[in-house]
Amino acid sequence: MAKADIHPTWYPDAKVICNGEVVMTTGSTSPEINVDVWSGNHPFYTGTQKILDTEGRVDRFMRKYGMGGGEAAAPADKKAAPVEAAPAQPAASAMEPTAEAPAEADA
Repeated sequence: MAKADIHPTWYPDAKVICNGEVVMTTGSTSPEINVDVWSGNHPFYTGTQKILDTEGRVDRFMRKYGMGGGEAAAPADKKAAPVEAAPAQPAASAMEPTAEAPAEADA
């Protein structure tokens, strides 16, 4: 149980205000919370964020990691040589004698 007179007043329906509008309610120790940015007007959450291309850094990244459509594509005349698979050899059984290890002589 909470001790008396040591905790701040809790407002379960505190108003969050952005640009003079109440955008949501939440629990807080102050009755009103004034904010400049919230998820309803932030460009990241609204999908209107633009990437600022400083000194061609975005283009350089796209070229470096092959994500661009133009210069990053590999030339068509370079083709990988087909890899031929080696013929499969049957695995030697542990019970069969091999040339390296002669079978034990019967005594």
